[in-house]
Amino acid sequence: METAIWIVVAAAAAIIGYVAAIIISKKNASSRANTILEDASREAEVIKEKKILQAKEEEMKIISDAERTANQKLQKAQAAEARNKQRELQLNQQQSENAKRKKELDTIKGNLDNREAMIETHKNEVDQMHRRITEELERVSGLSADEAKEKLVESLKDEAKTAAAGYINDIMDDARMTATKEAKRIVVQSIQRVATETAVENSVTVFHIDNDEIKGRIIGREGRNIRALEAATGIEIIVDDTPEAIVLSGFDPVRREIARLALHQLVTDGRIHPARIEEVVAKVKKQVEEEIIETGKRTAIDLGIHGLHPELIRMVGKMKYRSSYGQNLLQHSRETANLCAVMASELGLNPKKARRAGLLHDIGKVPDDEPELPHALFGMKLAEKFKEKPEICNAIGAHHEEVEMTSLLAPIVQVCDAISGARPGARREIVEAYIKRLNDLEQLALSYPGVIKTYAIQAGRELRVIVGADKITDEETEKLSAEIAKKIQYELTYPGQVKITVIRETRAISFAK
Repeated sequence: METAIWIVVAAAAAIIGYVAAIIISKKNASSRANTILEDASREAEVIKEKKILQAKEEEMKIISDAERTANQKLQKAQAAEARNKQRELQLNQQQSENAKRKKELDTIKGNLDNREAMIETHKNEVDQMHRRITEELERVSGLSADEAKEKLVESLKDEAKTAAAGYINDIMDDARMTATKEAKRIVVQSIQRVATETAVENSVTVFHIDNDEIKGRIIGREGRNIRALEAATGIEIIVDDTPEAIVLSGFDPVRREIARLALHQLVTDGRIHPARIEEVVAKVKKQVEEEIIETGKRTAIDLGIHGLHPELIRMVGKMKYRSSYGQNLLQHSRETANLCAVMASELGLNPKKARRAGLLHDIGKVPDDEPELPHALFGMKLAEKFKEKPEICNAIGAHHEEVEMTSLLAPIVQVCDAISGARPGARREIVEAYIKRLNDLEQLALSYPGVIKTYAIQAGRELRVIVGADKITDEETEKLSAEIAKKIQYELTYPGQVKITVIRETRAISFAK
């Protein structure tokens, strides 16, 4: 019982303590809340004062900005007003000056009107005087004014024609002297700076052997070896009594070279029969093709020409085995290329382009097939096909004047081609053809009326025509020279160029007895 009482008492005491603690905590919370409210009230007052100050500052700033803007606008308005006043003053001055000028112009106009009236009066007097003088002149001369004008115009025309002809002749003579001198200097310098060999090519090749016993092996049983060799190479093989020599005959130098190399390998190896011949010829053809390409590359490198199409390089190499009038085509093209470069340098043109055009100008002579076009036109087509520049293509096609020349490279290539082909020792020509060409030149000039004698000199590079002084005048000699040159150009075939000199002279002969 007592224990229960104590438990109750203890519980009561605990409850009382808890309640007391709650009452104390509520008092403390109330005091803290009061403190927080007071602090918040003070902070709010401080913030309010700051905001009021900021608002006042912004208000003052806006007022000052507005005053400044108003002052600026006022200043601008004052300046504009001052400018307007200045302009008004200037306009007033201009108006006064214009009024003065108008008065002066009116005065001048009045004077001009008076002068025009005086001029009109004098003009009428002059016209009357002119009519009287004209009538008097017509009466004295017996000619009307129109007839006199016609006679005067005719006389002036004759005098003008005579003076113009003399002036033109003087200019042409001076131009000829200057141009001929300069052209000779350039051509001579070009020739002197380029030296090449003379023509030695022909249509046969001699193959030397150690002894004549090899001839029988080359011929073979019943001639089967020599027939197989001729069929494989396309070259005629002549085995005769010539000691230690076999002649290879053919107009294609490439085939002759293939036959020579094939014979050399067959004779060295000792095995000569149709199957072996075909094998060796096929191998040699491949070797020659490689040598052609190598020759083309080496030629391009020697001349400093870059960027050639491989097919053009191969054609340049094939020139080594071609000839024209006995002149090796590759040597001719190299010589022409060097001449073109020298001449282009003398004339202030691009020597690289000129050298390129000179090298390629005869590629139409070494086609893989047989074209119907002339070699110049075919070469131009090949150059265009392989993307050469237009001026190079035109120079190739125009070097025989089969197309119109469109650049200065074309006449340079034409002249250098003629120099290389017409120089002494460059080409060989049959005597009969040479004599026929000279006779054709002389007979062509003799066919013109008034021509007495003709002489082809300097190996056909100059034609001198002597005319009768009583049949042809000095003016007609120039026309005759041009006509003969034109006819030779279109009707005859000749290397280089032909100079036509027409000679007219008057001789007075008397005898002292």
